[in-house]
Amino acid sequence: MDHDHPDWRQAGVRVIPGDQLDAATAQTPGMNRAAAINFARVGAEKLWAGTVHIHAGAKTGAHHHGDLESVIYVLKGRARMRWGENLEFTAEAGPGDFIYVPPFVPHQEINASDDETLECVLVRSGGEAVVVNLDIAPVEAPTTVAWVDSIHKAQD
Repeated sequence: MDHDHPDWRQAGVRVIPGDQLDAATAQTPGMNRAAAINFARVGAEKLWAGTVHIHAGAKTGAHHHGDLESVIYVLKGRARMRWGENLEFTAEAGPGDFIYVPPFVPHQEINASDDETLECVLVRSGGEAVVVNLDIAPVEAPTTVAWVDSIHKAQD
């Protein structure tokens, strides 16, 4: 493609209908991932985007995504995240919340609801789906971590 005179019809904006996502992507037990944007579908080299659904009361197996960063946006339901070498930390997120997962962090997604499917949008910093499923024996009582940063301090 000539960058001075690109064929914008073929190399421009792409719309991926929500009912045409690709479930033939890397999976983790307990969840259903579907790709919307990746290298194979649109030529994306620097990101992967799609959806994830976790059935009511279900939890995923422990996994990480290699050197990729991940962002999860909760559309519907309540996400309980566990992370760490033994999944010893936990925090929850609801509709409208964003979750950031750094590279190589072992984690597990749990649907905190027993009667509602957890529906999320997922974006990762690479064009291919990297999923490394792990065999981790989680601690029984994880430590709850308040999600704060250097700007937004914890509420007392």
